[in-house]
Amino acid sequence: MSRTISFFDAKPYDQKSFDEVNESFGFQIRYLNMRLGPETVALARGAEAVCVFVNDVVNKEVIDALVEQGVKIIALRCAGYNNVDLIEAYERLPVVRVPAYSPHAVAEHAAALVLSLNRKTHRAYYRTRDGNFNINGFIGYDMNGKTIGVIGTGKIGQIFIRIMRGFGTRVLAFDPYPKEETARELGFEYADLDRLYAESDVISLQCPLTPDNLHMLNREAFEKMKPGVCLINTGRGKLVDTHDLIDALKSGRVGSAGLDVYEEEDKYFFEDFSSEIIQDDTLARLLTFPNVLVTSHQAFFTKEAMHAIAETTLENLRLFFAGEPGPNEICRHCNDHPARCQTKCRASNAKSIQ
Repeated sequence: MSRTISFFDAKPYDQKSFDEVNESFGFQIRYLNMRLGPETVALARGAEAVCVFVNDVVNKEVIDALVEQGVKIIALRCAGYNNVDLIEAYERLPVVRVPAYSPHAVAEHAAALVLSLNRKTHRAYYRTRDGNFNINGFIGYDMNGKTIGVIGTGKIGQIFIRIMRGFGTRVLAFDPYPKEETARELGFEYADLDRLYAESDVISLQCPLTPDNLHMLNREAFEKMKPGVCLINTGRGKLVDTHDLIDALKSGRVGSAGLDVYEEEDKYFFEDFSSEIIQDDTLARLLTFPNVLVTSHQAFFTKEAMHAIAETTLENLRLFFAGEPGPNEICRHCNDHPARCQTKCRASNAKSIQ
C-alpha cells in the first residue's frame, strides 16, 4: 500500500529532487506551497506523514491537530529542529530529521562568504557592470597567517577548518564537546571563547542552536573581539543578537559580516519580495551596509545536498512504516542536550533515557 505524505512549503527544486528519489520508494507525495502552521494544518488530513522544513511551525496546536487527523510521523527535511515542540511530540508523534546531507556544501558556502567579504567581489561585480573599473575601497588582506575562530567542530566545522587551513591560516576552535584527536589530525587548537574572540581575524559559527547558546554573540561578546573581525554565520540566526551586531558594525568592532541565516528569517527567506518594501527594519538596515553580505539560507543548496536530503527523508519514512528502528529519530532529550543526545541517544532507546 502506498503511503501518503503531505509535503509543506514545497518549492520547485524540492519537488524535482524528491520526485527523482521517490521513484525508488513509491510514496504518494502531496506537494503544498504553503507552510505548516495552525492555519494550514488541516491540509494534512488524509496523510500518514507530514514533511516539513525550517520555517514550518510545529507547535502544540499543530501537533494536537496532526494527531487528531491520524498523521503518524513528522519528517524534517533538514538537520535543525528548533521549530518543533519535541516535548509535545514525545510519545505522540515520532520526529525524524536529516542530520547530515552535505557538510561540504555548508562549509564551502561559509568559505565563499569569507573570501567575498575580504576581497569585496560582491561589490566589484556591480561596479564593473556599470563600467566602473576603479578598485578604490576594495583592498583586502592575505588569508595566509590569519587566525580563524571556529565555533562548532562537528562535520561542517571540520570541513571548514580543512578549507581554512589550506590557506595557511591558524585555527582556534570552541566546542563544548572537544575532539582532541581531530584537532591533532587537522592541526587546530581548542580555546575558550574569550581567547577565540580576542585572537581571531575571522569567526565562523558552525554550531546548532540550543537553549544555552541563544544570542551567544551579543554586545558583551562583540566587545571582546579583535577590532575589524569578520563574522560568518551559516548556523542559525538566533545565535547572533542582530541589534547588537548592527551596533558592532557601526562602531567598527565587526569589520564585516556574512550571514546565511537571520533570526527573523522565517518571514522572508525562500520567498520573493523584490517588488515589495521590506517591513522588517532590522533586516532592511543590515542590507544597507556595504560590508554585510546576506544570503537566503542557501548554504545547503547544492545538487548533492538536495539529493541526499530527499534520500534520507524518504528512507526515514520507509523504515518507520516498515516497523524498523531508524537512526535519525529525535527524542525529547535532544531539546536540552543536543550534542550529548546525538552521540548517545538512538531511536531504539530514546524513551528509556528520559
